[in-house]
Amino acid sequence: MSLKNRKPIVLLAVAAIAGALALSGCATNAQQPAATGASTPAAAPASSPAATKAGGVLPKKDKYVIGYSQSNNAEPYRAQLNLQLTHYVSQHPELQLLPIADAQQDSSRQVSQVQAFIQQKVDILIVSPNEPDPLTPPVQQACDAGIPVIILDRSVKTDCYTSFIGGDNVAIGKAAGELAVKLLPNGGSVVELRGIGSDQPQIDRDQGFRDAIAANPKIQIVKDQEAKWLKEEGTKVMQQWLQAGTKIDLVYAHNDPMALGAYLAASGMGKAKDIKFIGIDGLAIPDGGIRAVQNGQLAGTFIYPTGAKEAVDTIMKMVGGQTPEKKLVLPTTAITPDNAAEMYKQFDFSANK
Repeated sequence: MSLKNRKPIVLLAVAAIAGALALSGCATNAQQPAATGASTPAAAPASSPAATKAGGVLPKKDKYVIGYSQSNNAEPYRAQLNLQLTHYVSQHPELQLLPIADAQQDSSRQVSQVQAFIQQKVDILIVSPNEPDPLTPPVQQACDAGIPVIILDRSVKTDCYTSFIGGDNVAIGKAAGELAVKLLPNGGSVVELRGIGSDQPQIDRDQGFRDAIAANPKIQIVKDQEAKWLKEEGTKVMQQWLQAGTKIDLVYAHNDPMALGAYLAASGMGKAKDIKFIGIDGLAIPDGGIRAVQNGQLAGTFIYPTGAKEAVDTIMKMVGGQTPEKKLVLPTTAITPDNAAEMYKQFDFSANK
């Protein structure tokens, strides 16, 4: 809180009381969620605890408590992220990860969970937003309370956070589109399985894919629909399309579970051999995308790094008094039948469980 315009106070006792009341007022205001929107409130003075923490500088302590709000533990990608984050945190005795809060794809639940972490006064908050709009106010609230916030994978509509860590989803979508062009040199009918409509990754993956397939005007997206990032939803939507007689030469799914769900639906109707399937995530787990490429179920997938290691590295920078990068874009790796076995060995995390 700025003291610039405050009139001089002669008595030290009165000054102390006024200072205490001023700090109390700041704390009360920090508990009120900010209005949803992309605008950023005026920054706190550099000397204030809020400005210091939000900027990524942490005071010296024996233990730093981390709260993590996950959008949906049921997704294999997010389960793997949780596993990796827990592992990397355990490598640093000064870090303590509280039980991971699972929003179960419910934005209102996630808002409450983030606000609970704020009330607990965690030292660092990590958020993988279910949707950007609902999660913007509580992220702003955490920032206003002086808690450093790391945003993983999905964006929010404020830049009042310490660091964003995620992949370049436009580039990944473009790479998937370029693979589709190779797989359909003579053109064909494509169906697209999206995640959740308001999620920025699915918006970007769609944009990149459409930009790439424009290189071949004979490739047309004939159907697209949300499948909520879930395998069972991918199966259901694909069954509806096939039962309706939709001609499908290639399925582009915004993650591997939806792609594999579509494959199961096509296989159950005896049509899988006539269709190509492309996914994204490239997890090195028994039922993940890399193994599916090895088994011939997917024509290709693209590794979308979890960002777990980078999140912990960012926290350790803050612990060490360094200012972390505001935005860290993680690279992708294309998985094809030629490199799938090698990539599985390289990215297999099972030994660290």
